[in-house]
Amino acid sequence: MDGTLIGIVAFLAVIGLLAIRVPIAFALAGVAAVGAFCIFAFRTGDFMPDRAIRPTSSLVFSNFFDLIHSYDLSMIPLFVALGHIAYRAEITTAIYHAARVWLAKIPGGVAMASVVGCGGFSAISGSSIACASTMGRICAPEMLSMGYDKRLATASVAAGGTLGSLIPPSVLFIIYGIFTETSISSLFLAGVLPGLLSLAGFLLVIWIWVRQKPGDAPAFTGEITAAERRQAAFAAWPAAALFIVIVGGIYGGFFTATEAAAISVALVTLTGFLQRKLTLAGFWAALRETGIQTTSIFLIAAAAKIFVAFIALTGVAPAIVGAVTGAEPNVIVLMGAIALIYLALGMFLDPIGIMVLTLPLMVPLVESYGLDLIWFGVVVIKLLEIGLITPPVGLNVFVISSVVGKSVPIDRIFSGLLRFLSIDILVLIIIMAVPALSLLIPYSV
Repeated sequence: MDGTLIGIVAFLAVIGLLAIRVPIAFALAGVAAVGAFCIFAFRTGDFMPDRAIRPTSSLVFSNFFDLIHSYDLSMIPLFVALGHIAYRAEITTAIYHAARVWLAKIPGGVAMASVVGCGGFSAISGSSIACASTMGRICAPEMLSMGYDKRLATASVAAGGTLGSLIPPSVLFIIYGIFTETSISSLFLAGVLPGLLSLAGFLLVIWIWVRQKPGDAPAFTGEITAAERRQAAFAAWPAAALFIVIVGGIYGGFFTATEAAAISVALVTLTGFLQRKLTLAGFWAALRETGIQTTSIFLIAAAAKIFVAFIALTGVAPAIVGAVTGAEPNVIVLMGAIALIYLALGMFLDPIGIMVLTLPLMVPLVESYGLDLIWFGVVVIKLLEIGLITPPVGLNVFVISSVVGKSVPIDRIFSGLLRFLSIDILVLIIIMAVPALSLLIPYSV
């Protein structure tokens, strides 16, 4: 039986299983196991299942073992724990409150503070969903109680939450680095400038929105003293220190990304207890949440590793690379087609699922054109970030909807996100057209 045909059928089977809501880990591992069994069973031309059991088992268990024992994978529980502990220690909320105080007098200042708070949370947690969930509980109800337009109040937090994908540390960058065998430290550094550009773009959207419709963001009528500003800024120092440790430490070559994660967890735990904002109960709750989230990510990553090994066995990737290069499309056409594929998948699938499903095909194709995998990683993460707020299955939108309840219908949140999606597409074009934006920092180390 032709391996390429089996590979194509396997891709279609995975997409079909995901469409009927089969958990992605089971879909990937199950299809890979069945597909590998078929290839080994038909290796001699005749169907010989007894000869397929051992090699199929070896493919499944050896790849599962290799992935789980990956040193780089230890970053995921560390950074996930960092975000949960920082939240319990009120370090992440301090970022929002500082931005809230400093931006209060600016029209739309609370919405801007929400985006800045999301950016600060992203520089600690590395998870877009966690960012949207946490900041949504803090920011959205406050804006709604102040009389902000419902679309602006919810869309600004949903869009800001996507920054967790791009601003380091990022769980998606870790998974991309493991599967493409690129430097995770370099990927973190590559995401800094594009992440800040995205944040600036969201602030610009809010500024233009409020200038066009001042009634959507009621003006702040209170009084904020210089002492209150200084106090709010000082209260946010742990978050700034953590960002310096993670990015500055990696950029300066003082330690690796994994070491940065471990040091940051130790620092945030110590700071929380010393400030008496982190309790033992809160600490154990953060560890429990970390364990649940990490287990889910590990299962998906392990299943993806098995699926990648199966795809390599089918030979479908070289066949697709040969077909595409034979058509001789230029780089612009190629990247445009890749972007459309990711944007289309982002309308229906979650970011990790899209990544592990597409990377086995996209990476060989990109390498055949001599494109930089670090730059391509930033492009992919930006595309996945856009998918988080793209209808009909924008995960961040449903997270925010669960926070605000029935007071804001989902279609209202999506309508408010159209402006943010427009700036996201513009930033994506800039990232694709100017690779130096992503490569300047990692290649200057």
